[in-house]
Amino acid sequence: MYGIASMNITGDFFTYTGFRVTNGTLPWPRRNLIAIKANMEAFPALNGQSVSYTKLVFPSECVNPPHTHPRAAELLFVLNGALSVGFVDTAGKLYTQDLSAGDMFVFPKGLVHYQYNLGQSPAIALSAFGSAAPGTVNVPASVFGTGIDNVVLAKSFKTDFWTVQKLKAALTPPPK
Repeated sequence: MYGIASMNITGDFFTYTGFRVTNGTLPWPRRNLIAIKANMEAFPALNGQSVSYTKLVFPSECVNPPHTHPRAAELLFVLNGALSVGFVDTAGKLYTQDLSAGDMFVFPKGLVHYQYNLGQSPAIALSAFGSAAPGTVNVPASVFGTGIDNVVLAKSFKTDFWTVQKLKAALTPPPK
């Protein structure tokens, strides 16, 4: 089972503790989204189980930028705070909703979607996925941070070369 001799497997193998928060673990104030993933990579017991979770911590006025999950739908449950969410269907229609603690929202598999904390307090949500490896494609970083030619981007977005350069500079990860 799971590539490990069953006599060597204990309850620890089936336990994930990465969502625990102790005082001082999440320093405030923060500006960036914290996404703690319990997927197959972080939690090997999920291999073959077709499920995973992500804990999302949104500081005030923080956005989880437009992205997709190519291998799973996402079921978002707001634990604390409030979020404004939305997705775009394949016909280009935008569906939005303002959520409060206790609300759930589903993002269909593969569709571009986002979450935004409009409030002045942190918001916390759990996302459940129908895959142990849902994948995440960050739209802005994929478009402007991957080396697509500036001319192609300028024409595609009906803008100029310099605007594309600014976006690329802001979204290109630093060299490793």
